[in-house]
Amino acid sequence: MLKPNSNIAKTNHADPEARLYNGKYYIYATKSRPYNQQKNIDLYISDDGEHWREKKDIIDMSTFPYTKNAVWAPSVIEKNGLYYLIFAINDIQNNNEDGGLEIAVSSSPEGPFVNHIGTHLIDKFINGAQPIDAHFFKDDDDKIYLFYGGWDHCNVAMMNEDMNGFVPLPNGELIKEITPQGYHEAPCMFKRNDVYYFMWSTGNWMDGTYKVLYGMADSPLATFEPIDEILNNDNDVAKAPGHNGYIEDIDGQYYVFYHRRPLDKTMCHCRILAIDKMNFDDNGRIQKIQMT
Repeated sequence: MLKPNSNIAKTNHADPEARLYNGKYYIYATKSRPYNQQKNIDLYISDDGEHWREKKDIIDMSTFPYTKNAVWAPSVIEKNGLYYLIFAINDIQNNNEDGGLEIAVSSSPEGPFVNHIGTHLIDKFINGAQPIDAHFFKDDDDKIYLFYGGWDHCNVAMMNEDMNGFVPLPNGELIKEITPQGYHEAPCMFKRNDVYYFMWSTGNWMDGTYKVLYGMADSPLATFEPIDEILNNDNDVAKAPGHNGYIEDIDGQYYVFYHRRPLDKTMCHCRILAIDKMNFDDNGRIQKIQMT
């Protein structure tokens, strides 16, 4: 069983994506450093949900020779016994720059992950969305959706069987914009009791305006209306919480994984990983998350 924790990593990390595979807990995370030092993705593993061990550099970056810097924001999904890792590189600022979203594959959730398609999965601004902050969501019918986007725009696409491209959505589009009000970056989707929950980060990750909003709908392709802020500054605990993932534990308890900045830190890269409980009221709404 998971336990609330803010001492997962000994060094600065951010943008956690959490998974429960084969009875073990995995947290895939960005190295929270200047972009020219973000050269790979790190992984934290726990057998008991309380004690974590680090595995550094889980991607074979030699299979991504076009990477310059800014490797960040991982997401992982299992399909047919393989594990697919998506992440962003190079922080591209326009369609003429080389980079975007990359996809890698491994036979183990621990990696090493190698290039799956030999080139970028998405390397252009589509619907105004910078190709960053990808999140994989597998529905009950095993369809895998990709949510992504920075610069205040969010897109969704459905992965094909080979996980190397997309199949058309019901409206015929390959990539559809679903940007909710207040969206800035960091989408996260899960399903509970046949309801789809969508979480996203708003504000600026470099200061105390960063926080998490959420919405509910009956389809993963909806444009979600914001219901509430569920994670924001706590002047007694930490500031700038955001870019979250989640896990439903084996006992049915939900947990949110996120990064935050200690109160005594001002440098933007001073971000640590944290886990806290995510609870729901009788109407299925997410209650405000108490940072511990």
